[in-house]
Amino acid sequence: MRYFSAADIDAALSYPALVDTLAAAFSKGALAPPRHHHSVALAGRPEATWLLMPAWEARGPGAPEAGRYMGVKSVTVFPDNDARGKPAVLGTYLLLSAETGDTLAVMDATRLTVWRTAAASALASRSLSRLDAARMLMVGAGALAPFLVRAHRSVRPITDVVVWNRSPVRAQALVADLAKDGIATTIAADLQQAVAQADIITTATLSPDPLIRGAWLKPGTHVDSVGAYRPTMRETDDEVVRRARVYVDTRAGALAESGDIVQPVQAGVIGKDAIVGDLYDLCRGSAPGRGSAQEITFFKSVGASIEDLAAAIAVYEHHAA
Repeated sequence: MRYFSAADIDAALSYPALVDTLAAAFSKGALAPPRHHHSVALAGRPEATWLLMPAWEARGPGAPEAGRYMGVKSVTVFPDNDARGKPAVLGTYLLLSAETGDTLAVMDATRLTVWRTAAASALASRSLSRLDAARMLMVGAGALAPFLVRAHRSVRPITDVVVWNRSPVRAQALVADLAKDGIATTIAADLQQAVAQADIITTATLSPDPLIRGAWLKPGTHVDSVGAYRPTMRETDDEVVRRARVYVDTRAGALAESGDIVQPVQAGVIGKDAIVGDLYDLCRGSAPGRGSAQEITFFKSVGASIEDLAAAIAVYEHHAA
């Protein structure tokens, strides 16, 4: 058994290679039971969440037999960890042999998660954002933000990156981080104005209330919502899904866990059939992507265990080569 640290994961993964890896995984499919979702009450603190996400390779599309690998991710979400100097999301990934059950590797799933989450957003962007998308707005400046910027830039000709965050200090830290890669980034003073000018908007926050208003969106915008992991949380308002063609990473996850989808469906703003497709559909060509330069598209990501498995296999095989 091997242990792979955050540095080991960084050495094994890159964009857009990981985007291609996820595309192949969604095309082939995997066996991925619904994730366990547990609320953890903490005295005098915001409620935490514990997620368990299993998956195993299938031998082929639609094949029930397991392939070579299986794995499970344990993730905790502690919303107030920032005050403790820790990421809100922490986790561990266990990669196993699907032939013998042997433990092959233990990985830093905190790092694995940011890599694969950003890759999934970029994978959706390949089908949903305009080919000439050049201006990106990053809403949020947490651990996931720099990965989202790098992943989106690997699939679209983004030349202008703008950051909006409630904390100016965090926004400045993100600008400095991206500058190490030669990515020039500015900080938006006004969120509405920044939204109105963006070609791609990515949101990765723990906001319980909408930050992005559909009325602010210009024609042709692609909105990529990565935060809001509970039905009671949302980053976008009803007008976003009302105006947009809606896509998700997985239907089961989005319809059960994301306030950006659950709340407008429950309110009758949209029906479940408003979801045009998920990543399986987009990668297999069974659902259309963007239809015109003027369309507004919306992608909601809540995370899928097939993404973790594909990324973990890529790390393991890179270091085994």
